[in-house]
Amino acid sequence: MRPFPWFAIVLVAIAAVAAAQQASFQTDTIKTASGDLQTSFLGHSSLMFRYGEAVVHVDPVSQYGDYAALPKADLILVTHEHGDHLDVKAIEAVRKDTTIIIGTAKCAAQVPGMTVMGNGETRTVGALRIEAVPAYNVVNTRPTGEPFHAKGDGNGYVITFGDKRVYIAGDTENVPEMKALKNIDIAFLPMNLPYTMTPEMVADAAKAIAPRILYPYHYGNTEMSKLVSLLANERGIELRIRNLK
Repeated sequence: MRPFPWFAIVLVAIAAVAAAQQASFQTDTIKTASGDLQTSFLGHSSLMFRYGEAVVHVDPVSQYGDYAALPKADLILVTHEHGDHLDVKAIEAVRKDTTIIIGTAKCAAQVPGMTVMGNGETRTVGALRIEAVPAYNVVNTRPTGEPFHAKGDGNGYVITFGDKRVYIAGDTENVPEMKALKNIDIAFLPMNLPYTMTPEMVADAAKAIAPRILYPYHYGNTEMSKLVSLLANERGIELRIRNLK
């Protein structure tokens, strides 16, 4: 019998680690007109989408996953420059030669080769349409009065997967630009005090944009039962709570 090549053993081991890593995350599958959309909830604001052959990572951060064991990205979206959203090490772990990386001007200062999108801009990447939505604070500020997230510094993103529009809000409050969004099928809204939204703000935003599915994310120690109560009568919105502290 010929000996099993050592490199094959290494590849099998890597594949096993990758499978175990992916199995440890919650994953939802949603039907679109062009095939399944799989969403994996890595933690906090770190998400991974698989749509056909495309892999999209949003705000990859090493604290929430072993990115060396996760699928390489065709597209990486970074909402803003704060360390719990932008991690150069995690980006490099899933980056390949053809990966498109999109972020804000402040993010681009840290990530060579990043494509900058400003608030309100749109771009097409393969079969995906990307819209950059303003993400900022109005109410929640530092003791100096400076907002935790200034207008113009951060993006939320609407990604169109087939016939489904997925909104990932980034760090923001229920600002007018968010509430003006239309035809949102799936929304990720942050609820991490004092940096983003209160449950009341999230409920207000959800009622305005009326997503079919709402995922609270980046929610820290905020009391989830309050949001459940506020949306109890919103029959058109399915509230899905995943491990995204």
